[in-house]
Amino acid sequence: MKKKHLILATVVALSASMMMQSCIGSFALFNKVKNWNDHVGDKFVNEIVFVAMWILPVYELCFVADLFILNSIEFWSGNNPALAETKVIDGKDAQYLVARNETGYTITNMTTKQVTRFNFNAQDNSWSLENNGQEVKLFTFVDDTHIDVITRDGSYTRVELSEPGVLAYQELVGINGMAFALK
Repeated sequence: MKKKHLILATVVALSASMMMQSCIGSFALFNKVKNWNDHVGDKFVNEIVFVAMWILPVYELCFVADLFILNSIEFWSGNNPALAETKVIDGKDAQYLVARNETGYTITNMTTKQVTRFNFNAQDNSWSLENNGQEVKLFTFVDDTHIDVITRDGSYTRVELSEPGVLAYQELVGINGMAFALK
């Protein structure tokens, strides 16, 4: 009797795995928690946290949420809510809320509520800036060592991704290298 149940369970499991092989999902929430755990401290602290999170059922809850909710959303919409990241950045004159998803960054000035979006277009391998409903392509990756980047007059020029190439671009658009550097 038990052998029949084992055979039946094996057949059902194999059938299910064959029918659902293409919609596994990224298990983003579970992986985010696991990756966080991998960087808590040294290997001994990581192991203690790992065991504690299995006991508390953090890992189990994340896995079930991914399995039944987040991976389904990802399958039907193409976006997984667990992949979005948000951070508050203190600027010189304001605080900014920076939200990241798989297509770019949304930056919101917390004081003025102005929203700016940096979009990545995978079809042409480019980044653009969207502000007040207008979008301008900033640059396009040509290959591993070159980009086509916008100039002051709105045209595009090819720039080598090297220190001399960037310096030549800064000179072309009239930006002093020191003023351009991020602090």
